[in-house]
Amino acid sequence: MELTKVEQYLFNVSPNYDETLRKMEAYAENTNFPIVGPIVGNVLGFYARLIGARRIFELGSGFGYSALWFALSTAEDAQIICTDLSKDNYERALLHFEQAGVIDKIEFKIQDALDALREVSDKQDIIFNDIEKRDYPKAFELALEKLRIGGLLITDNTLWHGKVLSNKHEDESTLGVLRYNELAFSDERVHSILIPLRDGITVSVKISD
Repeated sequence: MELTKVEQYLFNVSPNYDETLRKMEAYAENTNFPIVGPIVGNVLGFYARLIGARRIFELGSGFGYSALWFALSTAEDAQIICTDLSKDNYERALLHFEQAGVIDKIEFKIQDALDALREVSDKQDIIFNDIEKRDYPKAFELALEKLRIGGLLITDNTLWHGKVLSNKHEDESTLGVLRYNELAFSDERVHSILIPLRDGITVSVKISD
């Protein structure tokens, strides 16, 4: 995991964290598996603590790295729903959740993320969005239906490797990210910020239905 000098400073001043997270980071680095990394992970945990989140839904969980940050930052009665289409990711995630002692908090669905969110009846405190970028606009609309007022919609990769700055937007992923950010900053149901950490995180608080 290559960090800029500023990111390295942020990493160095952060407190020590769970050993299972470090193992997951090592695996991600060795296999070139994309994860949010410890700086963004710490941000996710911070927001979960800040609002006392107990119901968290992840649109796209990989092998559970971000979910573990949420799990370690929430109360014992929290429920975190993970989604991924890969059985291998599911099995690896459960192994890490077991090692970290948080498996009772987590339900992992091997299912399309948006379909799984449609099935949820309880309003969520946090929805973390990290699915295919072309589907980001769909995720925005659906997430707002499932989020409580005061809840947070947190979306990764909203600077999209700087592609949002280009004058040429021909690929579906970049167009999806651009449209998502447009929605996040124009929809009156939310108040949003875009944090320029790593690849960008857009955080939206739901203020009305």
